[in-house]
Amino acid sequence: MAKRDVQILNILITEQKIDVSSLAQRLGVSEVTTRKDLDALQAKGLVLREHGYATLSNPNYVGGRLAYHYEEKLQIARTAADLVPDGATIMIESGSCCTLLARNLADTKTDVTIVTNSAFIADYVRGSVNVTAILLGGTYQRDSQVLVGPLVRTCAQEFYVDRLFIGADGWVEGIGPTNADQMRADAVRSMSESAAEVVVLTESEKFGHRGAVPMRLPGKRLSLVTDANIPQEWRDSLARDGVEVSIA
Repeated sequence: MAKRDVQILNILITEQKIDVSSLAQRLGVSEVTTRKDLDALQAKGLVLREHGYATLSNPNYVGGRLAYHYEEKLQIARTAADLVPDGATIMIESGSCCTLLARNLADTKTDVTIVTNSAFIADYVRGSVNVTAILLGGTYQRDSQVLVGPLVRTCAQEFYVDRLFIGADGWVEGIGPTNADQMRADAVRSMSESAAEVVVLTESEKFGHRGAVPMRLPGKRLSLVTDANIPQEWRDSLARDGVEVSIA
């Protein structure tokens, strides 16, 4: 992402809404250039244009969450993409890092099949000829745009893949990754039964935070891709727990 795009996202994260002329002045570029930048960010689902203003996408939706720590998430996604060879079939759960992984695979790989419970991800890569998205059935959560419930397990049982990629709302020492939503956590457990390895994609700030619901993935090979700001004590703790850590 260009430096100016990062500046725009940082301004919007702080101010939530800004008019185009003020934004252009702060960036030191013309309004025409600013509108082009905003159009490109809107195409990625990061911002919304409205009547001469720009805002972040709804933070309750995946597109809105993508803007926060975008550069860190993008690097995490690129590192995770190195784990996926051309022609692979993988599972991807919902989340902003997972969404950027799907986008990276669509842009850089060939003949990859993505099995997902995220309607947002399936839509996000729909224009790519390099990936095929298979959407698992279930009950649709409007805000997260995720399919949950017992049908997820039933559908996931029709597959077995090398890797399931998931996000996390927190990580608790001795417990592992956590989620803020019980139904989404249960969907992750259902999908994990059809994968040899679970790879968690999350920013370092999530460590020490906790969602209300532990993922509880006993017996699964667990690995992590995160950014370089993860504290050394957490790296040591994860190593003791047998979690393989990759730094983006």
